[in-house]
Amino acid sequence: MFIIIGVIIVFGSTLGGFMIAGGNPMLLLHVSEFIVLGGITLGVVVISTPPKVLKGLMVQLKGAFGAGVSPTDYLDMLKFLYEIFVLGRRNGLIALDEHVSDPEKSAIFSKYHSFLHHKDRVSFLCNGLRPLIDGKIKPDQLQDLLSIEIKAMKSSAEGPGHVLHLVADSLPGIGIVAAVLGIINTMASISAGPEAVGEKVAAALTGTFLGIFGAYGFVSPLAQRMHMLEESHLLYFEVMSKALSGFAKGLAPIMAIEVARRTLGGEISVGADDLEAMLKALTGGGAGG
Repeated sequence: MFIIIGVIIVFGSTLGGFMIAGGNPMLLLHVSEFIVLGGITLGVVVISTPPKVLKGLMVQLKGAFGAGVSPTDYLDMLKFLYEIFVLGRRNGLIALDEHVSDPEKSAIFSKYHSFLHHKDRVSFLCNGLRPLIDGKIKPDQLQDLLSIEIKAMKSSAEGPGHVLHLVADSLPGIGIVAAVLGIINTMASISAGPEAVGEKVAAALTGTFLGIFGAYGFVSPLAQRMHMLEESHLLYFEVMSKALSGFAKGLAPIMAIEVARRTLGGEISVGADDLEAMLKALTGGGAGG
């Protein structure tokens, strides 16, 4: 919703100011300039972007129109982890095996749709718990394992953002290319008279305007929005890793969740006491201390 409001503000203020100054918006519509700008920009993306990163760019662009990770998502994650930790504390880690092996059939997983319906979240949790259940790593080694996975996620997520920043940096120059082509066309038609020359110069300058306008009005802000949403996405996994690591090292379930809550900072407004009461109500208060 906010991204649409922003687009309206950018267009409205630009065209509004232009029209107040006596300009005709139709003067900005030159198909040739749009073809040059759009075509070269598309070519830059194709040349610079491997197929895997291009696919990620499409996914992140689609996600940019969403709200990212919500406070409800974080709260559901904390509740879900608490139930998992309580079960592991009461019945031993082996009791978690059936849930990790088949999350779709897990009674605990199925209670939290915001978690279960994201394959990356389920995969991260199962990849973290599986070595502990199987006894393949020591509890104090889990954090390093999870940190490596988060680092790989971050590296993968940065590619699409770099491409969009490249486009933003390139658009003013591409606009100049469109303008120079327009000037060349103008000079070839200079004998047509002042009126025709003026129209062609105006069309050429439109290319420069569109390049700068597109770069700073839309592409650069969109790249920043994608970056911030990916930071929120990675924070989700960082919080989960802190909770898993704390539980693996022997922290009581409620304390492992408290560590995770503090990692969130201001992402949720629930305090420690309220969260503790909320969590203990899920399991009747047992095994949480």
